[in-house]
Amino acid sequence: MKNKLIYTLLFLASLNFSAQKLKLTNILEDKISIRALQIWDGKVWYSGTDSKFGFIDLVNQKNKKQIKLSDKNLQFRTLSQNRKYFYAINIESPAHFFEIDKKTLTSKIVHTDTLKTAFYDALHFNGGFFYTFSDPAENLDLQFSKFYHYNQKFNTENFKNFKLNKGEAAFAASNTNIASFQKWVWLATGGITSRILKFNLKTEEIKAIETPFIQGSSSQGMYSIDFHKNKFGIAVGGDYTKQAENINNIATTFDGGETWQIQASGKNAGYSTCVKIRPGSKGKEIVAIGDQHISYSHDFGKTWQIISNEKGFYVCEWIDKNRIAFAGKDKISVGNIFSIFGK
Repeated sequence: MKNKLIYTLLFLASLNFSAQKLKLTNILEDKISIRALQIWDGKVWYSGTDSKFGFIDLVNQKNKKQIKLSDKNLQFRTLSQNRKYFYAINIESPAHFFEIDKKTLTSKIVHTDTLKTAFYDALHFNGGFFYTFSDPAENLDLQFSKFYHYNQKFNTENFKNFKLNKGEAAFAASNTNIASFQKWVWLATGGITSRILKFNLKTEEIKAIETPFIQGSSSQGMYSIDFHKNKFGIAVGGDYTKQAENINNIATTFDGGETWQIQASGKNAGYSTCVKIRPGSKGKEIVAIGDQHISYSHDFGKTWQIISNEKGFYVCEWIDKNRIAFAGKDKISVGNIFSIFGK
């Protein structure tokens, strides 16, 4: 009887835990699709469709501003920053690299890629450089570019002995298929092949690492990655044409991306576009989102709970260790993880 009572209590507790829902507060509603966020100066900054770029103050939401970076109807899915500037690249050719002054919000184009195949999937800052990845040209060379932030000098470096596989590219889903820590940069590819490309920034060596992630068609693979320091990392994705499928769409590494292990296959919410490790959790606590769910893991990605069925989110960014901003179709919202889990 005692054991039965304990089991019953644990079962009820588990139901209560899984039933917890994340309360969301909308801070922006607009006709826009947003797939890139940054947090700076107490504000949520975004880039999106129709050349739109702007911010919303997290304390005083009446303090907001939106501008157009171009008179053309450009679509932005990238955004990154350094001390003085934001940078954003529009998808599709010609791809313009915009530099936006943080104080004045004036912008200018510092580089243009005129290749017909130019389609930049993410823009990531690390150690004085911005790293970005474009879908490959016809010769299948890796396009992994970097430019100096302090003198606007732009360099494209094709690693001489490396080529992408046929049908291997990446996804411009949430500006998060690139992650870094100190001298390491990791890039997640997808499509016919879904691999991790690991770069040593000191030696400029590149290593292609096979993964057990779902792959084999143009819509499958890793869409987003995040790392805690240089050892633990997580990748999420799936197949955007079959969003309910959840087989081999989450993987983790504990050795800096050298090997990857599938997690929660068949036991997660399905296709995800963005994953972010909770600050201060050392990789243990993670939020993943797709346009059908917001999910949370408290055990390094081994198990997951759906904490919101809110639809239409593509990207998220931690504001601090408790609050997180979500953005996607026509909105930006903020939720407090602490309000659910109280830790």
